[in-house]
Amino acid sequence: MLHGSSLPGIVRAAVIAAICGSASLVSAQEHVTVRSDILFYGDNTEFRNPFREGETIFGAAPRVAVVFGLGERVEIALGGFGNIRFGGDDAFDEAKPVISLTFVGRRSTFVFGTLATPRAGRPAGPDRTGPHGLLPPIQREMLAFDRPYEAGLSWTFKSEAVQQELWIDWQRVNTPEHRERFDGGAMGKVRLTRWLAVPYNLHIVHEGGQLFAAGPVADSSAVAAGFDVELPTGRWLDAASLELYGLASRFVPDREEPARSRDGGAFFARAAGERAGWRGHLIVWRGKHFIKDEGDLNYSSLQRDGGEWRGTRDYAEAGLTRTFVPVPDVLLEVSGRLHRIETHYEYSFRILARAALSLKLR
Repeated sequence: MLHGSSLPGIVRAAVIAAICGSASLVSAQEHVTVRSDILFYGDNTEFRNPFREGETIFGAAPRVAVVFGLGERVEIALGGFGNIRFGGDDAFDEAKPVISLTFVGRRSTFVFGTLATPRAGRPAGPDRTGPHGLLPPIQREMLAFDRPYEAGLSWTFKSEAVQQELWIDWQRVNTPEHRERFDGGAMGKVRLTRWLAVPYNLHIVHEGGQLFAAGPVADSSAVAAGFDVELPTGRWLDAASLELYGLASRFVPDREEPARSRDGGAFFARAAGERAGWRGHLIVWRGKHFIKDEGDLNYSSLQRDGGEWRGTRDYAEAGLTRTFVPVPDVLLEVSGRLHRIETHYEYSFRILARAALSLKLR
């Protein structure tokens, strides 16, 4: 955790880097733009079950960068990022630099450095809030607030028939105190017809490193694939969909203790309908031995006390979301959900806001 006193040093470094960058790039640049994106979040989960604890958090994650456009296809961004928890003892819980090189093609975008995550609020729905929009059992939504900063590599591709994102996010390096840690994945959708598509998710979390043997070498991976069907809407809905997925997981907490490893499988179904800024959704889940690092523990077969749920895990949720766009580039999302976790019935509610600002200097 960073104390507030460490933020000015990071900000000064980012400003100096921006000035140096502008001096060296001025002959080639076509535009200079200051861009900012601020995520405000408030989340309350009234959970108390064998799998997950409840928590209430409020905060904001601002990101500000000077973007240098080098021609039509290349951008360099230099700036700073912070994550603020309201009520905390420190000014910033996290403060890091924003440094990225972006190549933009006709259908592809490649980013080297700070990644443009999370995507909370886009598209709407608390069940789609995660940093990359993966299914909640694979990567939990709360990472959009717990870890809103990611850095590494990403490649996105978009066409009429295919949408895909590949990325790797380096979370920490190997030191005498701990192993290195990174996650990577892929998500996308292949459209077969106007109303039918094949979506897929792949995610891997790895802890290892060869420089220092501090702790076990661990792996956790999951893959999901299925069908996404656009349903007839009639006069009452603007959009309706039904998603059906089969999932498989591999959990290895320690490679030197193979008896602790688990292979799991699950079924995930989600129905949703939208109308005039409203969205309702229903999720049904059944899984066995499904354990995934960074996944939502409401879906997991691993209990809070470290024991494994021996039977089939059942989970369901129903939610309602209202999205407001009062002015362009400002979004407000309010949502509430009811959860059934085995024999426990819980509720949660969330409010998100995003504001994107842009000032063209040249």
